[in-house]
Amino acid sequence: MNVALSSDHRGFNAKERIKAILKAAGHNVVDFGCNSTASCDYPDHALAGATSVALGKSDRGIFFCGTGVGMSMTANKVKGIRAALCHDELTAEMSRRHNNANILCLPADLLGEELLRRVVDVWLKTDYEGGRHDRRLQKIADFENNVRCKP
Repeated sequence: MNVALSSDHRGFNAKERIKAILKAAGHNVVDFGCNSTASCDYPDHALAGATSVALGKSDRGIFFCGTGVGMSMTANKVKGIRAALCHDELTAEMSRRHNNANILCLPADLLGEELLRRVVDVWLKTDYEGGRHDRRLQKIADFENNVRCKP
């Protein structure tokens, strides 16, 4: 799988640890920065990685910042992105199973290394169920495309 990685300075160390795990598992990783713990602006890296996913250059993305909030807010501004902020295995699983999340956002300051690894593992292995969920995702896509949505 082609996986886009992005982080800000607070997520840098977690990104580097997960990058090594992904590469060891045989995934192709594209790192959209940042490249150190020096202060940076998370939107620069989130938008670059999310654009790669939206254009189909990356299959999925995993983004890190201190809380995960900034990365998820930014990534979700890109048309076609369904970024999910997850804190545990269950939210990671359901974000894929019911929402077909294509970007996983993680709070580097709040999760330990082992939990980060487990969340990423579950998220990458979980498939989208489709079915009744397709209708809901279509409503989101329609809104993105300025199609009038029924409540």
